[in-house]
Order: sequence, then C-alpha cells, then structure tokens
Amino acid sequence: MTTPLSVQEYRELLAAALPEATDGDTVEPNVQSLFTPDSHRAALYVDSTVVRGGRGVGKTFWYRSLLDETLREIAAQEYGIDRLRRVEVYRGYGAAMEPDLYPGTGNLRQLMEEGVPPYDLWYAVLLTAFGQPELRELTEWRDKAAWVRNNPGAVERTIQVVDRQAQADGVTHLILFDALDRLHRVRAQADRLVGGILELALAMRLGTRAIRFKVFIRPDMYDGALLHFPDASKLISNAAALTWSRANLYGLLFHTMGNADSGLAAHFRDLIGGWQGEAAGRRHLPPALLSGDEQFQTKQFTKIAGPYMGSNFRKGHTFTWLPNHLMDGVEQVSPRSFLSALQKALSETRSQYAGYEFALHHEGIRRGVQKASETRVIEVSEDMPWVSRAIEPLAGHQVPIEQEKVEDLWRESRLVDDLRKEAQRYEPVPLEEDEVRTGPRYPEDLAELIEELIELGVMRRRADGRIDLPDVYRIAFGVGRKGGVPRVAT
Repeated sequence: MTTPLSVQEYRELLAAALPEATDGDTVEPNVQSLFTPDSHRAALYVDSTVVRGGRGVGKTFWYRSLLDETLREIAAQEYGIDRLRRVEVYRGYGAAMEPDLYPGTGNLRQLMEEGVPPYDLWYAVLLTAFGQPELRELTEWRDKAAWVRNNPGAVERTIQVVDRQAQADGVTHLILFDALDRLHRVRAQADRLVGGILELALAMRLGTRAIRFKVFIRPDMYDGALLHFPDASKLISNAAALTWSRANLYGLLFHTMGNADSGLAAHFRDLIGGWQGEAAGRRHLPPALLSGDEQFQTKQFTKIAGPYMGSNFRKGHTFTWLPNHLMDGVEQVSPRSFLSALQKALSETRSQYAGYEFALHHEGIRRGVQKASETRVIEVSEDMPWVSRAIEPLAGHQVPIEQEKVEDLWRESRLVDDLRKEAQRYEPVPLEEDEVRTGPRYPEDLAELIEELIELGVMRRRADGRIDLPDVYRIAFGVGRKGGVPRVAT
C-alpha cells in the first residue's frame, strides 16, 4: 500500500506544480503542460472558425499549441480529431512581432489612417503565407494590400491553385489569429480590423474546401466586430467557446501535480492510481479526475485543503468555495485566476500557517482569491482602462445596487467627460508596439455602458434588476457586500 503524502510533501508538490507566472504571453505550452478539457474539443475542430473566450481561458495557449506539430498530434489523439493530423498551420496574427508575416500594431495604425481596407490587408496576409510570388517582391503592407485590390483575377487564381493542391495532398491550410485586442488602440478601428478578418474567413469557408481560418477572440470583440457582409450569421453556426467547468479546473490542478517536475509527482500518481503514461513523459489523468467525478475530486482536494473554509460547513466547503468566488459575471472562471489563487494560497500558508494540518489553509485560500481579484482588475485595466474608470465611482458602496444609483454615481463623477477626455488624450499619441487602448462602444450612453460591462462579465444583473459585481472584480475595486470576502489589507 502506497504511503500517503505528508502535509509538507503536498506543499512541495504544489510548489513544483503551480507556475509563478500563469499568463499566456510568458508560459509556453509543452508536452507536460498540455491539458485537454472535454469542453474544448469543439474549439479544436478545423471547421470551427470563431473560438470565443475571455482573458486567461486558453486562447493563446491553444494558438501556440496548434502551431506546434507535437502538441497538435497530442490534441488530435486525445480529442479524436484525425483531421488535425493533416493540416498546415500559419500565423495570421499574434502577439509576437512578425512583420514579414503580418503587420504589427504601429503599422496597422498607420494603414487604418491611410484608409487601407481591412479585407484587402488580411487577404494580403493570407497570400503572403501561401508565398504568392508578386507579394514576395513587396516589402510594405500597404503595397501588398494595394496589389490585392488591383489584381482580383490573380488573387482568385492563387487561391484556387492552393486549394486544389491542398485537396490533392489531403491537407487543410489552417490560418490562426490571436491577440486581436492588440490590433488597434481605438475600439472602432479594432472592430473594423476584426470584421475584415471574419469576412475573409467566411469567404474561404464558403469558397474553398481546404483553406480555413481559426480566430481566437474575446466575446466582446466578436460582438462588436463590424459584420456587415452577406451570410455573416453563418460564422455563429460553427462558433466554439473556451469554457471551464469546475471539474475541468480541478482536473487541470491534478494534471499539473501529476506532471510536475518533482519526484513527488510519481508518489501522487501512485496514490490515486489509474494514470497512463506516454513515451514523451506525459501522464494522462485517470478518468475519475478528468471526466467530472466531482465526488472523487472533492475527496482528493480535501486531502490538500481540508473540507471547510473554517471550523465547520457554515463557512463553506473548500472545493466549491474557491471556484465560486473566482467566477465572473457570466459564470466563468479562468484557469489563470484559479491557478494564481492556489499559488498565492500556498505562499500564504507556508509563511503564515506552516503548522496547519493541511497543505493549504482556508485563510490562505481567501487571500489567494483576493490576489486573483487584484490581478484580474490589473488585466482589465491594461486591456480596457475605461472599465476601471467606470467601476471606481462604486468604491465604498455595496452590491447589489440599483441601476439608477450606478448611473447617478457616474454622473456625479462625470464619467462621460472622463471617457471623452481619455479618448482625446490618446488619439494623437503614438503607442508602444505592445500597448493597446480600447474604449466602450457607446461612451455617452450610461445604460449601454452597463450592458457592455455585463457582456464583459465585470457586472451582472440580478433577477430583480439590480446590478451586482462578482467577487473576482468586486474585491479589488473596494466594493462591498454584506458577508462577502473583504478587500485585501495593505
């Protein structure tokens, strides 16, 4: 019989498993870290053009994984998507600066100012990926886009040749788009650029058999894109979403523990049993941890964190409390927030509650949620500074709150004026290559501002019409709730 892990051994294993940095820009996927939740299968279908997901749910992770032949093969095997084995993958846009493959942020800003049509621009990116000879001779993207516009016959013939050859070879050309929030600092222009990508994606889907786009996009950007072209609704019919169930989140935790770079990982696997190995060193979760057996998952997490968020069940059960308090307004928890909260919980427990009977102390878990809230607010502020400006007037008040009260607070703080000044302040100023500033779609309509915040998951509307803020945003913004998790003390 395998000896149980001690409290200290669980802490050592968690320290090895939980990454200090969990953002998609700094963590490269690898064979050991690749996790394939069942809810992501549809997003990996070659014909799933639009893949919607908020920040931290895995868009960049899958974008990079699909670019890697080894990881793509693992995904094809575990999801049973044989077609993934027969794709040639290209970068259509991403966070990395690849000026020979696609225009960067500064270039896009200039191209939009010059009135270059987004559709022509992305067509030039597509043809460049296919090695179109005439475009190979051109260095500037404005010239490539102009060539596309001026040579429609050559463009169509190129696509036809590429498509027919791909069919003959039994492959599909898959063009990936990610980091679309970096396209342009002005929301209206970003919407135009996204609209151009999606219009071309649909044209390839309807007009070819072996050329497909896969566009990883935030829901609010997809909803705001300018889809004023025929049959745009067909993009919705095959859209997929990167969602995470509670079972998926805990499956991810146990996957990272079982694949950690630590000798204790093998001990952990032996305790549970049922793990399967690969030649590459990657271990598969046993079905009870992967397929949604929450009773078994609860049992395993209780060994790590104890059963309750205090002395008894009235304080909440650790297994449900953690994801419930990380959930946003559309009832989603990002794995980034989940792992970040656990990493902070471990750090707090080791420094403040080293003698506790379990590896994670409930107060450490609370502080982990507080830290995750701060991180989420920072992320939103980086992506959309206007969100912070909209929520700041609510600090010191309690939710749920009447919508009329929210609008009154915004009028008192002159939010509309601030949003207008913010837009004017940054409009003429060149930004750094990786800096993005986007604003709300209707900055002067307070009711529409609330609706957009609800779409973003920053707010939610209760059945009685009152406005609420989920804890993952509420805590760091200093908004109260009776009996809720307090803001972290500084």
